[in-house]
Amino acid sequence: MSDLNDLYQEVILDHNRRPRNFGQLPDATRTAKGYNPLCGDRLTLYLKLDGDRIDGVAFEGSGCAISKASASLMTDAIKGQSTSSAADLFERFHQMITTPIDQPVDEDSVGKLAVLAGVREFPARVKCASLAWHTLKAALDEVPTPVKTE
Repeated sequence: MSDLNDLYQEVILDHNRRPRNFGQLPDATRTAKGYNPLCGDRLTLYLKLDGDRIDGVAFEGSGCAISKASASLMTDAIKGQSTSSAADLFERFHQMITTPIDQPVDEDSVGKLAVLAGVREFPARVKCASLAWHTLKAALDEVPTPVKTE
C-alpha cells in the first residue's frame, strides 16, 4: 500500500472517531441539510457569518466514516475564511474528487484535503465525500431545501 493510501486511511479513521466541529452551533446564521440516499448519510451544517467571514462552523448528523471525515476536514478548512474563499474551495474539492483516477490531482490547490482524493478509487463513495461540501454550497447560496447527492 502506498504512503498516500496509508495517510488516507489514517486521516479518515481519525476524523471519523474524533470529528472536529461536531455538534450544534446555537448562534448559527445559516443552516443547511444534506442527505445521501445511496447510503443514508444525513448532515446538518451550521454557519455563523460575520459579514462575509465564516466565524463559526459546525455539523451534526449520521453517516459513514468517509462522510463524517469529509465534513470534519471541511469545517476545519473553511473556519475563518470568507464565503467566497469557501465557495472557491468547494469548486477545487469537487474538481479533485471527480477527476478520473488515471489523472493526477492538484494537491496544492486543496492542501490537506488531498487525502480524500482516494475516494476516486471507489466511485460510489464520491457522494459520501461530497455530501458535506454540497451542503456547504447550499448554506452559502441560502438554498432552503435539503440537498441530495443524486
